[in-house]
This record gives sequence, C-alpha cells and structure tokens, in this order.
Amino acid sequence: MDGARGRAREYVVEADGGSRGNPGPAGYGAVVLDAATGETLVEAAEYLGVVTNNVAEYRGLLAGLRAARELDPDATVHVRMDSKLVVEQMSGRWKIKHPDMKPLATEAARVFRPGRVTYEWIPRAQNKHADRLANEAMDAGARGEQWSPSDSTAELDTATDAVPTSDADVRAARTVASPGWGPPDMGAPATFVLLRHGETPLTPQKRFSGSGGSDPSLSPVGREQAEKVAASLARRGTVEAIVASPLARTRETAGIVAARLGLEVAVEEGLRETDFGAWEGLTFGEVRERYPDDLDAWLASPDAEPTGGGESFAATGARIAATRDKLVAAHAGRTVLLVSHVTPIKTFLRLALGAPPESLFRMELSAASLSAVAYYADGGASVRLFNETSHLR
Repeated sequence: MDGARGRAREYVVEADGGSRGNPGPAGYGAVVLDAATGETLVEAAEYLGVVTNNVAEYRGLLAGLRAARELDPDATVHVRMDSKLVVEQMSGRWKIKHPDMKPLATEAARVFRPGRVTYEWIPRAQNKHADRLANEAMDAGARGEQWSPSDSTAELDTATDAVPTSDADVRAARTVASPGWGPPDMGAPATFVLLRHGETPLTPQKRFSGSGGSDPSLSPVGREQAEKVAASLARRGTVEAIVASPLARTRETAGIVAARLGLEVAVEEGLRETDFGAWEGLTFGEVRERYPDDLDAWLASPDAEPTGGGESFAATGARIAATRDKLVAAHAGRTVLLVSHVTPIKTFLRLALGAPPESLFRMELSAASLSAVAYYADGGASVRLFNETSHLR
C-alpha cells in the first residue's frame, strides 16, 4: 500500500448542477480537491438529459462523493456547494419532502460511513470550477458530444450500454452519457397516459373552449371516440388508475373509459384547460378580428393573458408542473390515465422535453388522442407516445 492509501486522506468536494428550463436540459459538474494542497485530483461531469435543477445538484454531489471514495474509501470529505437546499437537507437541518430528492439523498448518505462527510454552503462565485464543468457538460450534451475534462484522470466511456453494477455507477460519474440515455436502473417509472377528451360540438368548429366557457359535454361523435379509446386501453390492460379534469367533457370521457376498465375516476383540479377569458367560444379568426393586439401579444409571449383576465401559458405551465409533481409522488411505479385537454397535455409534453413555450403552437393534438410520458426517480422524463389515434380508425 502506498503512502496515499496508508492513511486516510482529506478531500474537498465542490459540486454543482444546473437545468436550462427547470426541468430542462441539465448537467452537473464536480471536482475533488486535496484538502491540504488544493490540488485538483478528479473532475467529473455528465449531461443528464431533461431533469430539474435540484436533481442535477444532487447528481453532482453523488458524482463528487463517488469519485472521492474511489480515491480513498476511508477519507474524510468536506462538501462545498452553492445549493442551500442540498446542503441543508444533507446536513439534516431541512426535511426532504420531494419524492425525487429522497432516493438521491439516501444514496449520497451511503457513499461514506456516517460522520465522514461535512457540508458547507458557499456563494455561487466561489463555486466556479464545478459550475464551469456543469455548463461544459450541458453544452456538450446539446451538441450530442461527450464532455472531456481538460486535465482528466477520468476514463471516458461511450455510454452504449446501461450497466446496473455499482462499479459502473462510479464510472458513470466520470462519463457524459449520450443524450437520450437514462440512468442504469431507476426502478419502474410513474407513467402518465395522457388522453385528450372526445369531441364536443365546439371541437370541429375549432373554437376556443377552456375552463371559463360553457363547459360543453361530448357530442355523439365524442362519445363514440371515448368508447373506441376505452376498448383500446382495455386490450392493453396497463392502466391502473384514472384521473380527470373537473370539466364535463373530460369527466364524461373518463367515465366511459372507467366503466370499461372497472376503475374509479379521481378528479384533479390542476388538469383543467386554460381559461381563455373573452375568447371562449370564438374561432381564431373571430379573435383576430375583435382583439388583434391582445392576440398578437398572446402569440408573442407566454406571460400574456387572453382578453378579459384569462390564464397565460406561463400560469398554465406552473399549474401543470405542480400537478405533475403531485401525481408522480402519488403514483410512483404505476401507469395512470390522465384525461385532460389540449393545453395541459401539450404542457406535460413540453416540460418533459424541455422545449420552449412557443412549442405549444407547433404540436397537433387530436380529440381522443393518446400521448404518454414516463417519470423516473431521479426526476428525468421520457416521452413515449404522442398524438396516437390509430384506435379511432
């Protein structure tokens, strides 16, 4: 045994994570320093795909701790991060309530024996090294490339295999996975099958129909569509629960499906359609004629509200993100049918992809169509289906 491993070393781990969208394209950076000399011993970074900022912060912490443990499993480690949340939670002063954070915090606590790791919050300006690595990883991931440290002791893998062993996990902390590759094994995800309600009398006329309008019921065509999607879902046999928006058209669609699947329908207020204010019941052309300036502002900015105090896309996005987190926590590992509307379903997809708000105008979502998103324990999301309508043909 050499001198470095003959006695326990002291290391400083500096870690950072970021998400361009929260959730959005994300990455982390971590650096292990010799506590005595300040020498950089290991740099680690990884592009994570689309996750939240807090998940990226925790993944950076895990990478730094694992890299330090590989250098010396008996070392003492002082972690320095600019994430107040991670520092306070790992120090035991704040409770960990979010379901995405709990498994990551538990995993981080197990890397070293109890009492070997201490935590300190530092201003972002003092965490530039890890911050730079995180941004380099995100930049490389956006280009479809691997991150490579400038003075690396790391081995770079191509991430062509998802390896579930603990040794591979250590290597993964030093590797940038190719975009689209998830973590080795995060367990069964919460899968949301997103069903847009069937047609109403307003649907073929392409009129604004939100949560502030006449609350129309399904048309005969819409009820037939709901029966067809119910039959398709029954053949698949994967749906374990049904949650619907409180509006009549979604509750009616959900009820038809639930009767076929033998399930109950839970109502979730957060799944309601956007309120289009004074535009409710109007066509796009009619809105253009009556409210041209308001329409132009609405098309240009997610913060703009429809005329008459409607709901902005930014407000809808915040509502759907909170609803998503609530439902993921309640249905971890299950497949749940969410019966909702055009804007909420598009927003689920936009957030999962880390796409900008203007992407809402670039998605076509048919009546009684199916889409699906899977949510993993680390906060990552994977779009698995979009605007599927084969069951209607």
